[in-house]
Amino acid sequence: MSPVRTQYPNLPRHALMVCATLVENPLNLGMLCRTTEAFRLEALVLSDLNLAQDRKFRQGAVATHQWQPLMGCAPDHLPQWLHQQRQRGYTPIALDLQPQALPLSDLRFPERAVLVLGRELTGIPAAVAAACDQSVTIPQYGVVQSLNVQTAAALAIYAYIGQWGMVAPSAPTPLAPTPLE
Repeated sequence: MSPVRTQYPNLPRHALMVCATLVENPLNLGMLCRTTEAFRLEALVLSDLNLAQDRKFRQGAVATHQWQPLMGCAPDHLPQWLHQQRQRGYTPIALDLQPQALPLSDLRFPERAVLVLGRELTGIPAAVAAACDQSVTIPQYGVVQSLNVQTAAALAIYAYIGQWGMVAPSAPTPLAPTPLE
């Protein structure tokens, strides 16, 4: 096995968790796994860890489920789980379409955050939104005023990375050139 793969579990991760407990489509969840792994995020939270065994999840994840830490939280327990994360120093942020939500470009992400995603078509229930410290939206200009949940999450994750920078790997990756001496 390559040194990068053996060292990978010990590499630093961003202190951003993506809570996809409300997301129901296994393909969307798999693509979220692929995105969270690409940016070495702390965790992807699923409603049930068995979803990672679903064929469509694995199709979207493209094997990243082997590397991305996964956590479980049932939707009924989500407000309590968010409270527990707040006690651990994380700020729950709802990615929502609500008119009072802060535009993503104006949000200053806390370093330790939980990005809460809504259910496809219906979004984030009021009880879950109330359990978040703030809500953020992605302003859009088209006729359809929504994005696929995975696409919206990817934009928010990238905004977080833009503010906090990439965590440096401990060794050059095989595709990266080695610095000249």
